[in-house]
Amino acid sequence: MVEEIAVAADATLDLSGLTCPAPLLGAKQLIDELKPGQVLVLISDCPGTKDDLYIWARHTGNEIVHAEPRGGAKHAFYIRKGRRTAPHAQVTLDMRGVTCPGPILEARLVLERMKPGEVLRLLSNCPASRDEVSTWTANTRHTLVETRELGEREWEFFIRRG
Repeated sequence: MVEEIAVAADATLDLSGLTCPAPLLGAKQLIDELKPGQVLVLISDCPGTKDDLYIWARHTGNEIVHAEPRGGAKHAFYIRKGRRTAPHAQVTLDMRGVTCPGPILEARLVLERMKPGEVLRLLSNCPASRDEVSTWTANTRHTLVETRELGEREWEFFIRRG
């Protein structure tokens, strides 16, 4: 099943025809002018833009909330300006490469050894982890503080022990 994602854009920047790093530099310039939470749509046909944007977003606290093909080599990247830096985590659990439900089972064990209020940073690239972590934390005393997309099908979850 394909799920349509509707994201409203506050600004659009079409840099089709320009090579990297121009699309990233243009996005940075416009994102700097936006308010936290606002969304920029960057349109680019440079093949390196996707990787550049995901790495840049991870390091700047911004988020690629959606990406879609626009015909030919063009892609549209919906970039949400970050509100703040990532929460401080006391423990990091890297479960990339582990299939679901492995990341949740291990996170549960790690959280049991943590103090109430401490934050676990969970990294996962299991395709179902985004939904599973959200559902799991909603049904426990733990709080999903933040979810960040690090790349295609790769997430970073910040979970506060309840």
